[in-house]
Amino acid sequence: MILQRLRSETKEAHQALEKLIIPRIKNIRSNEDYISLLNLFYGYFKPVEGLLYQHLSDKEVPAFSERRKSGSIVNDIQSAGGESTDVVCTNLPSISNSNEAMGAMYVMEGSTLGGKIISKMIQQALSLPTDESVSFFKGYGESSDEMWASFTHALDHHTTDPQQQDQIAEAANNTFVKFKNWVEHNTVARQN
Repeated sequence: MILQRLRSETKEAHQALEKLIIPRIKNIRSNEDYISLLNLFYGYFKPVEGLLYQHLSDKEVPAFSERRKSGSIVNDIQSAGGESTDVVCTNLPSISNSNEAMGAMYVMEGSTLGGKIISKMIQQALSLPTDESVSFFKGYGESSDEMWASFTHALDHHTTDPQQQDQIAEAANNTFVKFKNWVEHNTVARQN
């Protein structure tokens, strides 16, 4: 199963990204901090989603059209009193076919798994009264586990060809690495 392979082969890149993101989340003290974090995610997710939509549809991934995350990020930014950035990442992972798109989507969909914990951390830090401002981190709410299961089922059945599975794994790893690079670049820029 490709899912186990992806977990193993992307573990290092995933952990490197988390080492940058988790401190940013823990250090949220104001709406401005939160809006900055959301814009960081938006700047990466928006262009990557554009690439995914060129190669995937509801045919390959159940409820694909409902899995767009950048709209939720914009809603959260506005709900927190901010505006979405025009600055987006241009150093994106290569996504030129459905295999690479599935690899990138593994990263994007995986971002919903820790969302329940993250959304509670943010709500407590900022005393947010409703879930409106944390819809991105809440993912699919009560349906998050079901949506993850339907995605991973589609992923595991996307292809049995070893070369195509290599493309999926390489794209997933590259998506983590490029996201980490984006976060690093914006963390340095923010500190200067």
